[in-house]
Amino acid sequence: MPILTIETLLDVPCERAFDLARSIDLHVATQTAHHEQAVSGVTAGMIGLGQEVTWRARHFGFSLTLTSRIVQFDRPRHFRDSMVRGPFKRFDHDHIFEQRGAGTLMRDIFDFNSPFGILGKLVDALILKRRLECLLRERNEILKRVAETDEWKRYLSET
Repeated sequence: MPILTIETLLDVPCERAFDLARSIDLHVATQTAHHEQAVSGVTAGMIGLGQEVTWRARHFGFSLTLTSRIVQFDRPRHFRDSMVRGPFKRFDHDHIFEQRGAGTLMRDIFDFNSPFGILGKLVDALILKRRLECLLRERNEILKRVAETDEWKRYLSET
């Protein structure tokens, strides 16, 4: 069971980092290379506890659809989205925010399994773990840039 942990330090308050991380619009903006779109559920604005979003994206040359639900929510410290339907056997993505002086340490913990038993474990180890880590790092770099400039105002009305 692969578990990825990515830490990103942002020079902004926890509330801003937390809300940007749950912004559907910002997520779409960070995934333009994969043509990712929110196609049902919460498709714009910020997602909250109990809400679902269905994403459609292109990865590895395939069009994939995945629905996740916010199953834990403690603003501005933590939220978890978990796959409800999609290509993984399962995944849970914890978003944790800790105040560090005037800034925020944002920690992503992505815990997942592919289907197909031993073949899935092999795919996880050889391909998916590295690919998902790269996607999370790219997303966090964009989120950091947006959060630390006036660009955040395009996604949030207030912090």
